[in-house]
Amino acid sequence: MKKILLAFLCATLFLTGCSVAVNVNLPKKDNPYLVLVNKQHKLPGDWLDRITLVTSHDPWGGEVLIEETTLKQFEKLQAALLDRGIDIYLDSVYRSVDNQVALWNYFEQEYGEDYCKQYVAVPGYSEHHTGLAVDICITVDGEYNNDNDVMLAQTDLFNEIHTLMPQFGFILRYPKGKEDISGYSYEPWHFRYVGPKVAQEITEKGLTLEEYLNQK
Repeated sequence: MKKILLAFLCATLFLTGCSVAVNVNLPKKDNPYLVLVNKQHKLPGDWLDRITLVTSHDPWGGEVLIEETTLKQFEKLQAALLDRGIDIYLDSVYRSVDNQVALWNYFEQEYGEDYCKQYVAVPGYSEHHTGLAVDICITVDGEYNNDNDVMLAQTDLFNEIHTLMPQFGFILRYPKGKEDISGYSYEPWHFRYVGPKVAQEITEKGLTLEEYLNQK
């Protein structure tokens, strides 16, 4: 799925209206930053009672929603990378289940059901529902770019980004060679906030989130 088209659709859906959740006090044992949402694990039904979503922007002026701590840590990562001459920005972050239904219906109509099953998360099973998953865009030749093929070619740039981001709490969610575990192909632009301690452990051990949680 081309990220430019996906970003456009998400921005359009965002402007049609969505609700911002209000945070509640959670039991200390319940860590929302370790929630698992994938093709087998559905978003918890009370998820929007567990987090606070705040508004930010993509580089083209569109509004995005993102969990508040995830945004704070992303901005720290963004600043640290900018000091190294690497400019990243938010692209696609939170999508509601209703957003995902609309995306699924659109791509099913355009490309068929088989395409959707391969490239589009089933509504309720997208990590973007959490507000903790971040798709970024990068600067290439002086312009922000979110095209899959262009970004996949930026190997050295993403290697540097991936090396730095764990200290700010982010992991590469869909790494190479782990497709059978994560359920998705390698996406160097898709980060997930889990907190600095967990992110560094996952990265140092070369784990997916699924593998890390299975050890607990």
